[in-house]
Amino acid sequence: MSEHSDEFYDNEDEFIEAYCMTCRQKTVMDNPEPIWTRRGAPGTRGTCSICGTTVFLMGHTAAHDRLKRPDPVRVSEGSQTKGGRRVPADVTYINYSVSDADFAAMLAEDLNRIGIQTWLAESDVTDVQWATGVHPALVECKHMIVVLTQFGIRATNVVDALEFFAKTGKPIVVAQVQPAELPDELRRKPRFDFSSDYKAAFRELVQALTG
Repeated sequence: MSEHSDEFYDNEDEFIEAYCMTCRQKTVMDNPEPIWTRRGAPGTRGTCSICGTTVFLMGHTAAHDRLKRPDPVRVSEGSQTKGGRRVPADVTYINYSVSDADFAAMLAEDLNRIGIQTWLAESDVTDVQWATGVHPALVECKHMIVVLTQFGIRATNVVDALEFFAKTGKPIVVAQVQPAELPDELRRKPRFDFSSDYKAAFRELVQALTG
């Protein structure tokens, strides 16, 4: 483990496991680093002990007790407010299923770090649906990233959000983490393969979002 990781994880017998998209299995995480996301959620970032791919796991660990929890960041000062909640004005909507939440959180955090603001739908369905049946973020966001996995692309929330966003004509890109059949709305959209080389796919994704 790195010196930085040793500051947080003193006991070498305490292993953290995370799902590796490349190995397609849970593996022990090397160099685990506790972090707080921009929304104030705890997570741990590291690398797969088998292939070296970046892996991420949401959830609190003892190491987080040694870190100061930051105040949640509001994504935009120019946001509109509906129903008492703030809606992002110029961010990228990450469309994902609950089963892919760890990957979506890691991707959002990496994009936020370089200045690309993102919107992750809350896990509570009642918190993200409004009287119109459409979350305001789907109306306000300028881009959408669809996290593509075999089962995730079939999730009702993913399908509904994709169908609505596709009708707006706004840009959609695909972050593919598993082989999966593409729905018609995604067949001609830019697709980036995160299953083999996360860093390379991330660079290409950033170019597509900012180019």
